[in-house]
Amino acid sequence: MKHVKVLSVLLLLCCAAMAQYKVPAIDKSPMDMIYYPINYPVLKIQNKVSEPLMARIIYSRPLKNGRSVFGELVEYGHIWRLGANEATEIELYKDVKCGTETRLKKGRYTMYAIPYQDKWTIIFNRETDSWGAFQYDPKKDALRVDVPAQKLPEAAEAFTMQFEKDSTGINLAIVWDNVKAVVPFNFQNN
Repeated sequence: MKHVKVLSVLLLLCCAAMAQYKVPAIDKSPMDMIYYPINYPVLKIQNKVSEPLMARIIYSRPLKNGRSVFGELVEYGHIWRLGANEATEIELYKDVKCGTETRLKKGRYTMYAIPYQDKWTIIFNRETDSWGAFQYDPKKDALRVDVPAQKLPEAAEAFTMQFEKDSTGINLAIVWDNVKAVVPFNFQNN
């Protein structure tokens, strides 16, 4: 009988705790993940992988929501986390040549950018698991590379990152509003 009373009390406490639990609201800037090879996890379960896993990026996707993005929301000449919320992270599964000659060792990095009207400085930083760019430390930079910024004829509502294959390697296209910056990667012959 004593055990029944104890179980009844525990059941009531559990029910009370469950009744008070609230599911968190959906984030305004949902997190997303991209791979190279593109759609790697799907290809893997379908046994259609033709290239080894080379890179994965985890990032949040803010929306334009009628705002002027570059030069206002994202200030020119200031460090930016490349998205929203947690700073964007890239994991490289192989050494890579980024830009023309600069090598970046395989590993996990936080990615930042310093946008300007005509170019962006892309930064790969060794400090990971950070929120925003509030504690960005340039002493922990592994690599900085300048890439051109180009105007697009049409604005993208959601901040987007995607890998694109070309004849010399892989490009990481970073698109938001009416701006696109492309970071070249070459995983071949490292």
